[in-house]
Formats: sequence, structure tokens, C-alpha cells
Amino acid sequence: MASVGATPGRTPQGPGPREASASFPSPAPVPEPREAEEEDEEEPAEIHLCVLWSSGYLGIAYYDTSDSTIYFMPDAPDHESLQLLQRVLDEIDPQSVVTSAKQDENMTRFLGKLASQEHREPKRPEIILLPSVDFGLEISKQRLLSGNYSFIPDSMTATEKILFLSSIIPFDCLLTVRALGGLLKFLGRRRIGVELEDYNVSIPILGFKKFALTHLVSIDQDTYSVLQIFKSEPHPSVYKVASGLKEGLSLFGILNRCRCKWGEKLLRLWFTRPTQDLEELNSRLDVIQFFLLPQNLDMAQMLHRLLGHIKNVPLILKRMKLSHTKVSDWQVLYKTVYSALGLRDACRSLPQSIQLFRDIAQEFSDDLHHIASLIGKVVDFEGSLAENRFTVLPNIDPEIDEKKRRLTGLPSFLTEVARKELENLDPRIPSCSVIYIPLIGFLLCIPRLPSMVETSDFEIEGLDFMFLSEEKLHYRSARTKELDALLGDLHCDIRDQETLLMYQLQCQVLARAAVLTQVLDLASRLDVLLALASAARDYGYSRPRYSPRLLGVRIQNGRHPLMELCARTFVPNSAECGGYKGRVKVITGPNSSGKSIYLKQVGLITFMALVGSFVPAEEAEIGAVDAIFTRIHSCESISLGLSTFMIDLNQQVAKAVNNATERSLVLIDEFGKGTNTTMETCEDGNDLVFFYQVCEGVANASHASHTAAQAGLPEKLVARGKEVSDLICSGKPIKPVKELLKEKQMENCQMLVDKFLKLDLEDPSLDLDIFMRQEVLPAAATVL
Repeated sequence: MASVGATPGRTPQGPGPREASASFPSPAPVPEPREAEEEDEEEPAEIHLCVLWSSGYLGIAYYDTSDSTIYFMPDAPDHESLQLLQRVLDEIDPQSVVTSAKQDENMTRFLGKLASQEHREPKRPEIILLPSVDFGLEISKQRLLSGNYSFIPDSMTATEKILFLSSIIPFDCLLTVRALGGLLKFLGRRRIGVELEDYNVSIPILGFKKFALTHLVSIDQDTYSVLQIFKSEPHPSVYKVASGLKEGLSLFGILNRCRCKWGEKLLRLWFTRPTQDLEELNSRLDVIQFFLLPQNLDMAQMLHRLLGHIKNVPLILKRMKLSHTKVSDWQVLYKTVYSALGLRDACRSLPQSIQLFRDIAQEFSDDLHHIASLIGKVVDFEGSLAENRFTVLPNIDPEIDEKKRRLTGLPSFLTEVARKELENLDPRIPSCSVIYIPLIGFLLCIPRLPSMVETSDFEIEGLDFMFLSEEKLHYRSARTKELDALLGDLHCDIRDQETLLMYQLQCQVLARAAVLTQVLDLASRLDVLLALASAARDYGYSRPRYSPRLLGVRIQNGRHPLMELCARTFVPNSAECGGYKGRVKVITGPNSSGKSIYLKQVGLITFMALVGSFVPAEEAEIGAVDAIFTRIHSCESISLGLSTFMIDLNQQVAKAVNNATERSLVLIDEFGKGTNTTMETCEDGNDLVFFYQVCEGVANASHASHTAAQAGLPEKLVARGKEVSDLICSGKPIKPVKELLKEKQMENCQMLVDKFLKLDLEDPSLDLDIFMRQEVLPAAATVL
């Protein structure tokens, strides 16, 4: 309650001296200097998408609350079935889809299908239809140009603002502009992100960014699942992860060695957008190859340490925009900026022939130095943590310094005031103190005497009674009123002035938000490539080559990236399809010989090459691949009433047949649950030995009996199965087993005897003729 107080004197047992004092109450201990950790209490990200479809073209824009950024895709052609739109929806999984209420039948059909997808995880998006007038071209331009954007300096004139936005937003893409206008209308109406704020607080928009889905390799969700590219498992503590899920054993899991959150986010984005852009792929591989050189290991580790301090800048900027900045945000931002400067200085010493190093060296501008210098010179990190509010260092504002000095010298001064007050009080009052309470002012405080029972007893001549608290009476006196006029409300004044300085500092930072966004983009890219380099070093991966004229893949001694980490031994295998080796390969072999692992291995190596990663193989040459399709695991569904074979035919194989081109990689494993019995084996006596090695030719047996025996099935059952299989292969009839037939006859005889012994021959209602026809004759027929 009180910022300045006095420790009251102890009441003496008998006549004794009276005490007067004043002092600060014991302050909270100032913590040792420490790094302010970023708090992971942000709400789960929401994505709201706006789309327009007209004359065969799409305009798409969406807002991501995780970084308060609007992303847009320039007008792009799409098929009438809206395949491109479906790809966007699958990738970003929006919470809501906003569009015009006036649509053609193609979009109407698509939205109806989208709204009926009850199986969509985690849930189907909300479809929101706005009046077509909200998507007007001119009103959309007006919304874009009149927006309140923190990344645009206030010093810009209206003309400069238009020119600046024109350099970011493609105003010549009319559908995209209309989609952006409709999105801004929706965000303002729903108050996304500022639902509880005053209405004059605008939606935080920290930037506009373009995204494109050109040159992408098409991969559906079934393929991601069966290849274990991602694998979510329930988190042991749902309180630690917003979704309650954690990454299980997956390709993403073993390659994700990113040190910052945004690096991990970018790696996941690359995994969802494998590309055919060879320039982009080779630029990624160049960085990985550089860091794999032994002489660059120390540099890689140093950069990785710096990246660990690149924190959630968009969240901090969003809080600054809403004036919700936390004490820890300043130290987090300070370390982020200084770490970014460390990255810049390091990259300036690296080969500038590598694009990423050149970009970091150039784009991390002196604005970073300005931000770091401002924060370092203004913010008192220890004082802020101790008082749990923003405080400034000395020598920033002379007026604040003077008020703090006066506040610091108050205890001794108030002790002298209390001594003088005590001289004028009733001798029965043993002690008094002068205290300061923010917003109330200075008060005289005396202990409650035993004679003070009723409220009327609290009245003291020359003093104005204020309140009773903890057996202490608080009064205003002539001296405390003079103190109020002389010193004022120091604490509140200091707090108000420091808050004003914080606001000015926030404005300085927000005016340079563009460089902070650039830091995040380039630092996350460096983080991903360092993570991939680390995995390549530890797992022995090699650089793939790309051959646009090759329709297929060539892999020398490839390995399954997940299985080799789980198995005690793993046998590498080569794969070559395309060119003179032929484009279709049929893999045959016994059960459990590794056919499925081999197929997945080819798919995973190809996928890794298409995201710009080194691959688990001695050599790999990847041709022009535009899609990866799989039929490896059947998705059975009783509710649909379809057989597994029909589901395979309709859902999985149909996708490949209808969408695959001459450049697609199609992996089919036991289509329709059939087993086509290359995998090399040999029989050692009664044992079957798997070599897990691909070889030319066709397997002459499935060896299902060996697999069944290893699985623990009864020997008689296994032997009978092999006997039936041999009879089928030779075209001979299948006859019942004689021993089994005799056992069945004895069971029937015993059953017939038991029934006869249970008959009551004296029962007048018993008809023996009926019993013979219904029980004895059928049983006798089975015996004979």
C-alpha cells in the first residue's frame, strides 16, 4: 500500500521516551541480473482466409494471428474443380473462409462440399458470406491505403504511403486487391485479436507478405502419413502443448534441430511445400554443404547459439501495437537484436557467393544498432524486473532523476517531520510516523490507544481523521498537507513519466519493424539449414543431384532415414527407374522381407531431395518429379460400406490414375491386399533367411508358412496351410485331413449317444420316429 512509511515505535511498559520515525518499507529484493525468458502463453494461432473466384482465376489473402501478418497470393489460374484453392486450404487449415455471397456454381459447389466435410481435422472451417459490395475494387483500395499499419512511419506523407504500399501490394491483381479488401472488412467486423480492446484500437497488422504455390510438388495427406513425414502423438502433458500433441518418430522429428520457434515453423512449411524450383533447392544445398566442411563446424555451432536468442518478435511487436508490452519483452527484444547483429557480423566474414550470407550481411541494417542502442541506454532491466514495470536508467530524464532522488531522501526527512509532530501530540501517545500512500498522499500515523473505543474517541484537535487500519489511526495534519503541496504524488508522477518514455520507445521500435521482420525471415532460414546440416553430419547424408531431363530417380545404396535409426542393422539398397532401366518396377519377395520399407525409402529420399535436404544414400539423382502418390496402407471404413479393395481402387489408386503425369512418382504396395510373391532369400534347412537385398528376377514363393511360423501360429495349422497351397499350385483337389475327419466323426457319435441317454422313454408325448428323423439320421450321415 505505502511506498514510503515509518516503523512505529514500540509501546513502552511504563513511562519512557516516545519515538518518531519515517522510512521506506522493506522493498522486494532486487533480483540478480538474469535473462528474461520468453513466456509461452500466447494463444493458439488462428488463420482467417478470404477468397474470390472469377473467370478462371483465384484471388486469395489470409491473416495469421501468430505473426499479425496478412499473406496474399497474386491472381492465379485454377481449374473449375478449384484444385489450387483446395491445396491452399489443406496447407494453412484456416479457421474461417470468407467470400462473396455472389458466386458461380463452381465455387458454390466447392463451398458446399467443404462445409459438409465433418471428418476434416481438427474441424471444418466456418464459411462466411459477405455482401458482394464489401469486395468492390475501389472500396478495397481505399481500405488498404487508409489502414493503420505500424510498419509505416508516421512521418510519411499520404503520397509516400501510397507509393510504399504499392511496392508491396500488387494493385494490378484486381482479384487479390478485392480479396484483401474483403479480408480487412471481416477482420474489422469480427475485431480479430482485439475483441476485448476499446473500439478505437485497430487490428494489429505488422506486414504484408506474398506467398505462391508455383513449382510445388503435389503430395496428399495419405502420402505424408504413410511415409511418416509427420507423426503427431498425444503429449504426456496437454498443458505443455497447446494442441495436446507432440511430434513422434517422423522425418520431421529427426531433422528438426532448429533453435528458434520460427525456424521450426519454416521447416514445417518447407515440408508442406516441396518444390521443383532447382535454383531454390540448390541454394539450400549450398548452405548445408558449406557447414558440413570440417573447418566450418565451429562457425556453425556459434551461429546456432546466436539463433537460440531469436525470439518471438511478432508477438512482442503485436503487444507494443496494443500497448500491452510486458517487462520481459524489452530484454527479450534486446537480446534478439544483439544476436541478429552477431549473425550479421559473422555472415559478413563468410563467402558472399552464397546468397543467404549475402542477404543477412546486407539486410540486417543499422536500424538494428539503433534499436539495440535505444533499448540499452533507456531501459533499466534490473529495476524493471524488481518493480514489475517499465523503469528507465539514470540520466535519461533529469526531471525523473530529481523526483527519484527526492523519493530516495524521503525517509530521513519524514523522520524529522514525525519527530516534530510527536512533540505536539498528547503525551499518552508513545510514537508516531509519517507515511506516504500513492494517490492519497502523506499521512500521520499513530497507534490506537486502549482508551480509543468509539469513533468519536479518534478525534484529535488539529488533525483530520482519515481511516483506521491494523490498529493504527491515520490523520492529515498541517505539515502533511504542506508535504502534499511541496512533493506531490511522486510515485505516480514517476510512473506516468516513465510510461510516456516507454510509449516513445515503442514508437521508435515499431517504426523500424520492417528490419525486425527481415531478421526473422532470414534467421529462420539460416536456422533450418543449420539444422539440416547437423542432421546430415550425424546421419551420414549426401548431396542429391537434380536432372530435369530424367523421368525417374536413381539412388545408389539408399537407406530408410527412420528405419536405420531403429534397426540394429540396416541393409542399403539401390533403386533406378527411368531411362534405359525402365520406368515401372515390380518388387516381389516373401512376407517380411522389406518390400514396404524399400518403397517408403525411395519415397522419403525423393521427398528429402525436393525440400532441399541432403539424403541417406551414397548418391542420388532426382529427375523431374511433380508429385508423389502412394498406395501402401488401406484406410478401411465400415461406415462407407466399402471393401478394402474398393477403397484402394476409389480413393488411393484413383488419385494416382487421375492426377499422375509422366513425371510423377507412384508407390503401390500390395494393391487390394494381394501379395505378389525381389527381395533375396535363402532356406537354411527349415529356416528362412532374409538378406533384405534387392536383386533382379522374380520371387518363386511367398514363404508365407515361414512368416506364419515365426508369428507363433500352431505347427499343424502352418503345415496344413502349406499343404493346401501346394495342392492349389499343382491343380489338385483339396481333401479334408484324415485325422481331423476321424476326430469329427467321434465327436458326432458321442453327441448322438448323449442325446439318446437324455431321452425319457416313459414320456407319452415322446415320438421316436420324429427323434430319428431330426437327430439320429443327420448325425449318422456325418459319421458315415
